[in-house]
Amino acid sequence: MLKRTLVAAAAALGLWAGGALAQAYPTKPVTVIVPFAAGGPTDVIARIVGENMSKTLGQQIVVENVVGAGGTTGITRGAQATPDGYTLMMGHMGTHGAAPALYPNLKYDPTKDFEPIGLAAGTPILIVAKKDFPPKDLKEFVAYVKANATKINQAHAGIASVSHTTCLMLTHQLGVKLTEVAYRGTGPALNDLVGGQVDLMCDQIVNLVEQIKGGQIKAYAIATPARSPALPDVPTTREGGLPEYEVSAWNALFAPKNTPAPVVARLNDALSKALDDPTTRKRLLDLGGVVPEGQQRTGAYLGDFVKAEVARWSPIIKAAGIVGQ
Repeated sequence: MLKRTLVAAAAALGLWAGGALAQAYPTKPVTVIVPFAAGGPTDVIARIVGENMSKTLGQQIVVENVVGAGGTTGITRGAQATPDGYTLMMGHMGTHGAAPALYPNLKYDPTKDFEPIGLAAGTPILIVAKKDFPPKDLKEFVAYVKANATKINQAHAGIASVSHTTCLMLTHQLGVKLTEVAYRGTGPALNDLVGGQVDLMCDQIVNLVEQIKGGQIKAYAIATPARSPALPDVPTTREGGLPEYEVSAWNALFAPKNTPAPVVARLNDALSKALDDPTTRKRLLDLGGVVPEGQQRTGAYLGDFVKAEVARWSPIIKAAGIVGQ
C-alpha cells in the first residue's frame, strides 16, 4: 500500500513538475538557428513565423544565420546545443531529408537526434525554363527533354541545393541526364535563366513568382496536388501528366534531442497559433507557401515525415553519385 502511494505521489510530482516547467518557459529570448543566409526562403519563413510565436511565448525569438555545407553546419550546431528549449533549428528538405545521402560523414541523424516540434510551411517547387523554350506545356516539355537531353542545360544554385536535388529527382524520373550548370546561389542562376543563357531549372516558388508574372521565364508546372493562389494560372504536375513529380522544400522547427516534452509542447502550441494567425497566414500564402493543417502540425507527424523523406531521397541521390560539398 505504501509502495503504491509513493509511486502515485512520484507520478503526480512528475506531472506537476512538467506543468510548472511548461508554464515557466521561456524566461529569456529563444534562438532559432537558420542554416542558410539571411533573405532566403527558409530565413524568411523563420522570421515570419517567429515574429508571431514571440507574442505567444512572451519572449523574443532571435534568428541566427549559420551557413555552410548545404545547411548541415547550422543544424549540427543546433543538435549539439543544450536541450533546454532556448536553441531551436529551422530545418528543411535538404538538412533533414537529402543530407544523409549527400554527406557520408554527417554528424547528426535527422531521424534520431532531434525533438520534432512541427512543420512551419512548405515552399512548392516549380519547373521553369527560359521564355523562348520551345515546348508549350508540360507534356511537350517531357517529350522535348527526353528527345534533346544532350543539348539541354539545367541551372542550379550549387551541389546539394534545393534547385539541384529537386531537378535531380525530375531527371531521374524522366530517365535523362542533362548538362548541369552550377551557380553560387539561386540569384545568379535565375538571372542567367531570364537572360536565356541556360535552358531550365527547378526551384522554390518564393524565388520565382515575380519573374513568372512578368513573363521573364516560362512556368510549366507546380509540383503540388493543388494550384497555388500565388500563381493560379500555373497547372500542377498532376494536371500536366507527371503526377509522380510532387515535391516541396518544406521547413520545420526542431529542438535538440532530450528537450523536455512540456517545452516541446509549448513550442508546438506557439507554432500552431502562429499558423492560425490571419496576418501570418497571409504573409506565408502571399509568398506561395503551403500552410500545414490538422495532424500535419504535430511533432509525431513531423517525425514520421522526416523518416519518409530520408527514405525518399537516399536512392535518388546515391544513384546519381552526388556528394555534398
